[in-house]
Amino acid sequence: MTEPTATAPPPTAGRIFRFWSPLAATWFMMAAEGPFVAAIIARLAEPVHNLAAYGVAMAIGFVAESPIIMMLSASTALVRDRASYRRLRNFSFVMNLGVTALILVILVPPIFDALTVGLLALPPSVSGLCRSAVLMLLPWPAAIGFRRFYHGVLISSGKTRYVAYGTVIRLSTMALTGTTLYVAGGLDGAPVGTAALSAGVVVEAIAAWAWVRGDVRRLLATDPEPGAPPLSYRGIAGFYAPLAMTPLINMAAQPMITFFVGRGRMPLESLAVIPVINSFGFIFRCSSLSYQEVVIAMGREGAPAIAALRRFAVGLGGVATLAMAAVVLTPLAGLWFEDVSNLEAKLLALAIPAALILVPTPALSTAISWRHARLVVLRRTRTITAGTVVEIGVIATILAIGIAFTAVPAVFVAVGAVLGGRVAAAAFLLTAGNAGEQRR
Repeated sequence: MTEPTATAPPPTAGRIFRFWSPLAATWFMMAAEGPFVAAIIARLAEPVHNLAAYGVAMAIGFVAESPIIMMLSASTALVRDRASYRRLRNFSFVMNLGVTALILVILVPPIFDALTVGLLALPPSVSGLCRSAVLMLLPWPAAIGFRRFYHGVLISSGKTRYVAYGTVIRLSTMALTGTTLYVAGGLDGAPVGTAALSAGVVVEAIAAWAWVRGDVRRLLATDPEPGAPPLSYRGIAGFYAPLAMTPLINMAAQPMITFFVGRGRMPLESLAVIPVINSFGFIFRCSSLSYQEVVIAMGREGAPAIAALRRFAVGLGGVATLAMAAVVLTPLAGLWFEDVSNLEAKLLALAIPAALILVPTPALSTAISWRHARLVVLRRTRTITAGTVVEIGVIATILAIGIAFTAVPAVFVAVGAVLGGRVAAAAFLLTAGNAGEQRR
């Protein structure tokens, strides 16, 4: 693929910020979901068991949704006219049906018991809570796939603010549902949390469909460019398959971590802390995730734009990492994990040191998102998958060695493995990706 040569001046930092900030606000608001849900669960009966069950349920949900999660990047990069819109829309709907069917298969009792009690070594009481939580996630992956497809259309049209508006609706619905179920009682904490998340994404998907209708009419009235090769279903599958494999492989890390942590030291406490740590770290990593679509959309303007986007990425990763360090290394850590997350003393003693290990991850995630975006634009999606395989391989190696040969609590092995995987993935993508781009 050949990128256009820019004749316009490169985008200023202010223009990049204005395009990126609504998407960043979206991810920051989504980052509030995890701590909010964890805080509700921590205030209901049997918080340790329910937090552990919620963490495992979300790991299962992430794996189930992973084939559809990159539809945002695909839609942003590929939808240009009537034919490409219709074909990618149909492709995404088939994917939505597939991920819903996957959740249904996982919920079959013998399969679920074999997964949670047999493979993950969960106590039967935690497994029962986990199944109730996964049941509440049934509409979740398809709703995410639906709205991510239409969010890509909005981003390509420059309407990033509507993505942020949708997140406000999502969080409001989630908070209202979670609070209502908390006050009403009758449900355990883990299914309360996942029911709130599902309600939020379903309503957000409906809002995205309502806002994008004008852009859809424009696309349906747009003919393909003369001489441009048509976007066939085979072409979509070839482009998207590596993208789908990337989050599938990446999100499989969570069940893998659960598998090893369940066999390590202090397993139940570690399983309870991990979703809290994940939610906290996501707050600082989400700025990099939101930047990926910015690079895809604005990187088409040519080499000067790419250079400006790279400079912005360096600053973005540095600021996010410093912000995370400023919380973990100050009394703000106690405020967050003790007061907001409501962790008891034995869990607090695990959470803060574990968060400290993850401080470099925002900068590493920004580097990875930058390379992912460039590779999507260049349609070199197989390199993205290769980088993910490197990351997961390093995580698995560190987990296996750490659980087998160290006596530290399992959560520390887990976060050390995550950090090692991020370092390896960033190094691979920056090396392989840059080499490939220089050969163009």
